[in-house]
Amino acid sequence: MKNLLNPFNLSAPFNNSSSGLSGWISKSDKVITINSPVDNLPIGEVELTNEEGYKTLVSKAQEAFPIWKAMPAPKRGEIVRQFGDALRIEKENLGKLVSYEMGKSLQEGYGEVQEMIDICDFAVGLSRQLYGLQMHSERPNHRMFEQWHPLGIVGIISAFNFPVAVWAWNSALSWVCGNVCLWKPSEKTPFSALACQEIFKKVLKKNNLPEGISNVIIGDSDIGKLMASDPNIALVSATGSTRMGKSVAETVGKRLGKSILELGGNNAIIVTEKADLDTAIAPIVFGAVGTAGQRCTTTRRLIVHKSLYKGLLNKLVNAYKQLRIGDPLNENNHVGPLIDSQAVDAYLKTINEAQKQGGNLAYGNEVLKGSEYKSNCYVKPTIIEANIDMPIVKHETFAPILYVFSYETLEEAITIQNNVPQGLSSAIFSMNMQQAEMFLSHAGSDCGIANVNIGTSGAEIGGAFGGEKETGGGRESGSDSWKAYMRRQTCTVNYGNEGSLAQGIKFNL
Repeated sequence: MKNLLNPFNLSAPFNNSSSGLSGWISKSDKVITINSPVDNLPIGEVELTNEEGYKTLVSKAQEAFPIWKAMPAPKRGEIVRQFGDALRIEKENLGKLVSYEMGKSLQEGYGEVQEMIDICDFAVGLSRQLYGLQMHSERPNHRMFEQWHPLGIVGIISAFNFPVAVWAWNSALSWVCGNVCLWKPSEKTPFSALACQEIFKKVLKKNNLPEGISNVIIGDSDIGKLMASDPNIALVSATGSTRMGKSVAETVGKRLGKSILELGGNNAIIVTEKADLDTAIAPIVFGAVGTAGQRCTTTRRLIVHKSLYKGLLNKLVNAYKQLRIGDPLNENNHVGPLIDSQAVDAYLKTINEAQKQGGNLAYGNEVLKGSEYKSNCYVKPTIIEANIDMPIVKHETFAPILYVFSYETLEEAITIQNNVPQGLSSAIFSMNMQQAEMFLSHAGSDCGIANVNIGTSGAEIGGAFGGEKETGGGRESGSDSWKAYMRRQTCTVNYGNEGSLAQGIKFNL
């Protein structure tokens, strides 16, 4: 790995020798240059790891696993606590790197690192709460209970839009559960991942623990396929497109492995006639344009009661005109660039197709040019008046495109919301309790996340994160998501003097 640009002065700087990067093995002649979407300047070069390098890392993880799982869970939690403290020190520098490499606003870059800190705090508490149930046995003088054990190696495949936070959601929980991790970040954002690995490497070294507890592998889709097919990987947690997730699920399923899938989203907000528009407008705008529309929880569809439709549409267009688009490291800007030129092409193609299908362009549809835009990846967030018969509205495009619909009854609005293949995040704005409760009922949202009077983005780490249908059904982060990273064992102890059998069965022996 050759670092060409390090303007962020991380306390754990990149080492110009590939052997100095914890768990990253250079085993390929294929080198790629990573350019920032902010200004198209190179951040550095990385060599993509091949199958030989992959096997080396798996061996390192296997060697580290017995050492790590033998530590009491609260001791593992202490290591995660130290990592959280190290992230606090590096928050500003790492947040800037995330912002520069991915293109999200600086505030969002800081926020992503804060999510890592928060999940570390959550995991520290969890390390003392890996509870199992105790059940009453039907046999006298018997005790029956369940307990949880580590799985082994947890493979983590993450996407470019959250270069570090989603990894932390998985790894922090995996570590306190006693697992070791093998992380394949997106090859579009490897430097943020390598920086995290360097920070954690210091924590491991300070505590005389093997580096193989946490491993980063920089590779393309071939490495992801190796992880999915490898029986040494007990669990594959994959975040990304539905197409990728289906491939992972099929491959892991063939070997009866475990998987957590957090895939596409096509999220909607319903605005009822009982909504407080002053409360609604900011979450709608942020949900639609935050991270330049490159979140799985991005608001892509807005379903508005017909009595408010024209007024809210005008408010939105006015708000969009006030958005400041530009260098995301400038905290005065609201919206940064798309990740690359392919994303820009998808943005333009989708808008064109939506118009062909009968959509009316209300605002946007422009690639921004000029000296203030230092790459060709800046676009105007776009609003399209749509109808439910347009096939394009069921397709997720990772870009700031918002489709707006009108409706007459709440039942109709919920039907529109649920009538897409994805089922991640959803929201309703209403000050009417009956409407809110209907939205949250069994007849309401079919998504894994359902919010009232807040937007579709901004999930907290305390709750389980994930969705249904083509979103994959997996859950990460809070609540009892930790159970996916462990194996359950039911135990029965006979503390009596007789070998009694279940169901009262007896043998005359």
